[in-house]
Amino acid sequence: MSTLTKFTHSCVRLDDGDRSLVIDPGAFSETDVAYDGADAVLITHEHPDHVNVDALRAAAKADPRLRVWAPPNLAASLELGDQVVAVAPGESFSAAGFDIEVFGGQHAVIHPTVPVIQNNGYLIDGAVYHPGDSFIVPTKPVQLLLLPLHAPWSRTAEVIDFAVSVRAPKAVQIHDGLLNPLGLSFVEAHVTRIGAEHGVEYTHADTQSTFAV
Repeated sequence: MSTLTKFTHSCVRLDDGDRSLVIDPGAFSETDVAYDGADAVLITHEHPDHVNVDALRAAAKADPRLRVWAPPNLAASLELGDQVVAVAPGESFSAAGFDIEVFGGQHAVIHPTVPVIQNNGYLIDGAVYHPGDSFIVPTKPVQLLLLPLHAPWSRTAEVIDFAVSVRAPKAVQIHDGLLNPLGLSFVEAHVTRIGAEHGVEYTHADTQSTFAV
């Protein structure tokens, strides 16, 4: 059984015995802790709240065994040689022994004047889904949804509809770094109530809390 650790904003880490996988270690996250002993990194897209490029390069330099998977445009810009692999929707691969399937393809629209960039959603071991900055519903069942709770590109109604559409039995929040406690409690109350009506059990995860998945 794997354990999941939630860091600030959109970063999470999965550990299973001697293998570990980090997803979206961005500028808001505790990257020094998240990278500690990690074997592999998944990046959903290039925005700095999802990837701290300097910290990623430092981690890769410190551990030549570390491998990174990212959308093609980002992978090409990281300058990490054979430590980085470009992946796109429809592809499957293994990262640190975890089975990964890629969904999505593009970031949610922020505003018509803001260019849309590449964004991968990752389904890990057929269980945990990290959508990055998108509401793309995967075509496979999900056991635990990492739910983007708040963003410049979303509304609370869309957050709720996404949780209901994925129909994962359990959901915990990500992308919550821009909410103060009042805003957090407001959104979570709606997600909890309406999600429960559709069989989705929402649980708040404190920063650096760890639980079984």
